[in-house]
Amino acid sequence: MYGEPSTIRKILTELGDTWAVVGLSNNERRAAHGVAEVLQRYGKRIVPVHPKAETVHGEQGYPSLAAIPFPVDVVDVFVNSEQAGGIADEAVTVGAKAVWFQLGVVDEAAWDRVHDSGLAMVMDRCPAIEIPRLG
Repeated sequence: MYGEPSTIRKILTELGDTWAVVGLSNNERRAAHGVAEVLQRYGKRIVPVHPKAETVHGEQGYPSLAAIPFPVDVVDVFVNSEQAGGIADEAVTVGAKAVWFQLGVVDEAAWDRVHDSGLAMVMDRCPAIEIPRLG
């Protein structure tokens, strides 16, 4: 339900190439760092979103989704499940086309709100695992 193959494919191939990666910092031990690198290899522009607003993988960071001065297509969420719903709501507010909750990030109420807003959503999946499967 939370990772329909057709929705995964649509987000990765049709909804745009600018991905805000919430929780991305220069900490190379964090999953977000490696996943962002994979997204870049597949032609996605990553936008680091972290309170430190660090430049990561050559891309300017921002402290929040609202601080990004250009449109983002997908919001990829690397925060714990308790914080993820608020990030999903911000994604709707800033006009993203899709929300992607990483492995282990689950919030069913956020899922309902995002879908009610008309956005595509994947939950408890990793784009770095899914994108190579597209072939």
